[in-house]
Amino acid sequence: MPAKIGLISDTHSTTKPLEEAMSVFRRERVDDIICAGDVAGYGEDELMQTIDLLIENDCKVIAGNHDNLSSDFDYGDNEERIKDYINSLPGTLELTIEGKRILVVHAHPPDSQHGGIKLLDPDGHVFPERRERWRKELENIDCDILIVGHTHQVFAEKLGDVLVINPGSTLYNHTCMILTLPDMDVQIYSLSNMEPVTTWNWGVFFKEQQIKEGKC
Repeated sequence: MPAKIGLISDTHSTTKPLEEAMSVFRRERVDDIICAGDVAGYGEDELMQTIDLLIENDCKVIAGNHDNLSSDFDYGDNEERIKDYINSLPGTLELTIEGKRILVVHAHPPDSQHGGIKLLDPDGHVFPERRERWRKELENIDCDILIVGHTHQVFAEKLGDVLVINPGSTLYNHTCMILTLPDMDVQIYSLSNMEPVTTWNWGVFFKEQQIKEGKC
């Protein structure tokens, strides 16, 4: 029987879209859930609740760059629980499911949490030169499927022999994905009653959000 894998990333301490993603995964009866990092970040008010949701749903989670910065914050009564969880997260994850070798890295292999695989222009179209660059970069990678986050871009692109998937940010792209194996079929699901934002530019969109919320 095919396996269904729920994919999320960059939840950034925000529970509502994460809860919606979990509802999608329950409805679609996924077998596993993978999060490609950045549980924390951009305001930590709901970080403990975010962590609880990931634990309750038995998510396989790796650390992102924001998670490694989370030790700089004071979490009050939740500090020990939050830091214990963050410190337990691996930097990468390797799995074999239905005969397919999967590598999960926050930004790009072998274990980078900065930079990342940026394939898309602001309108969500693939830059041909970036596709070619990353095809070459990944020629010697030992996996069939590479799952990344970090860049807040949503794509599933075959680069040489490797299917590279970024499920986007549940918060900023309003997306999650389901990967079906061994067929390697990828479906995008929208969250928060929003159209998926295929490319979320931090500098532009974060400032717009702050203005809407009266924070600048």
